[in-house]
Amino acid sequence: MVLDKKHIENHNSDELAAHTRRLAHTRSEVNHTDAIIEKLKAFQVAIPSWALGTGGTRFGRFPGGGEPGNIEQKLEDIGLLHALNRSSGAVSLHIPWDIPSDYTALKKLAAHLGLAFDAMNSNTFQDQAGQAHSYKFGSLQHMDRNVRKQAIAHNIEVIRHGEALGSQSLTVWLADGSCFPGQLNFRKAYENTLESLKEIYAALPAHWKLFLEYKAFEPNFYSTTVGDWGQSYSYVNKLGEKAYTLVDLGHHLPNANIEQIVSILLMEGKLGGFHFNDSKYGDDDLTTGSVKPYQLFLIFNELVEGMDARGMNPTRDLGWMIDASHNVKDPLEDLLQSVEALMIAYAQALSVDTRALKAAQAENDVVMAQEILQHAFRTDVRPLVAEARLQSAGALNPLKLFRSLEVRKKLTAERGFQQASGL
Repeated sequence: MVLDKKHIENHNSDELAAHTRRLAHTRSEVNHTDAIIEKLKAFQVAIPSWALGTGGTRFGRFPGGGEPGNIEQKLEDIGLLHALNRSSGAVSLHIPWDIPSDYTALKKLAAHLGLAFDAMNSNTFQDQAGQAHSYKFGSLQHMDRNVRKQAIAHNIEVIRHGEALGSQSLTVWLADGSCFPGQLNFRKAYENTLESLKEIYAALPAHWKLFLEYKAFEPNFYSTTVGDWGQSYSYVNKLGEKAYTLVDLGHHLPNANIEQIVSILLMEGKLGGFHFNDSKYGDDDLTTGSVKPYQLFLIFNELVEGMDARGMNPTRDLGWMIDASHNVKDPLEDLLQSVEALMIAYAQALSVDTRALKAAQAENDVVMAQEILQHAFRTDVRPLVAEARLQSAGALNPLKLFRSLEVRKKLTAERGFQQASGL
C-alpha cells in the first residue's frame, strides 16, 4: 500500500490551526527551537524487517491481518511509516529470514520508497533447515571448531548480502552461554568467541562497522558469553577500530544505569548504536518510552552532550534502530509510537539548558541540576516534533492519520491473514 500525498496534505490542513497554536506556546518556552527542529528533521531511525508482523512469547503468538508475507511487502510497510513520520527512512534486514532474491529490484524498491539499508543482522541463535551443525550449545563459542566455522561463514555471508544492498554495518548478537555451573569453561568460551569474531572482522569491507550486542541473560540463564557492556567492550577493543558496542535497552539487569553506560562508551569512542525498546522486568521488548520515558530522556541527554563533546554527527556516526515485539498491538501503530517517543526524547534533550546545568554541576548544586533536567523533560516538545514532520512533508499526527485512513483494514483486504514471513 502506497500512501497518497494528498491524504497527508488534507490531514495537515485540518490539523494546522491547532498545531500553530501549540507550536507558538512551545516556542515561548524553549530556546533555539529552529535549531532543534532542524536536528529533528535529520534524525532517522531504522525499522527492522522482523518488526512488521505480530510478535509473540513462548506461550503463543496471535497474528493479525495484513501482515507482510515477503521482503518486498516489509519494505512497503516501512515506506508507509516513513511517509507518515519522515523519520523511518532505513530498513535493517535479518538473515536468513530476509534473504533478497533480486538485489537490484530490492534496491530500486527501497529507493522509490525513500529508504536506505541499515545494519545487517546475523542469526546464530537458531538452527535453520538443512544446516550441518546445531547451535544448541553455542555458535561462535562452541567447543567444536566445525560449529564455529559454520557460524563464522554465516556472518560473512550476511556481510556479502549487505554489500550488495549498500549496507555498511553488521550487528552480531549471540545467544551463547551456559545454563548450569560447570557446563562451560568461561575462559575457553571467551577465547573461542574472540577468535571467531576476529575472522568475521577480517571479512569486513573497509568502510564497514561491526556492532557487538550484549545481553545479561536468556536463552542461557547461568552465564552469557557477551553478557554486559564491559564484555562487549573487551571484545571490540581487541578487534579494532571498526568494531563497536551496541546497546539494546532491554539487555540489562533490572535498574542498570544505562545512561552512564552510554556516556562511558561514547567517551571511549566505542558506542556503535542502539536497539530501542522498553521494559518493566527484563528483555520485555515493549514500545519505546512506554514504561520508562524519563530514562529514555536521560539516555538522550547523555547522547547529546557526549556527541557534541566528540564532534559527532548523530545522523552518520551512530546506528539507531527499534527492536520491539508487538504482541498485542498493531505492529505499525506500535512502531509509529516508538519513533514518536524517540523524537520526543531527542527534542527534550536538545532543549536542556546545558550552560545552566554545567554551572549547577560545577557548584555541586544538586537541587538545581535536578530542576534543569526535569524542566526539560516536563516541557511539551511534541509541537517541535510535529513541526519537523510538517516541514519534511510528513503528517502532523501520523497515528491519527493511520487510523482515519483505516490502513490496517486495507492491508488485510489486500494481503489477507497470512503469517508474516521470517517470524
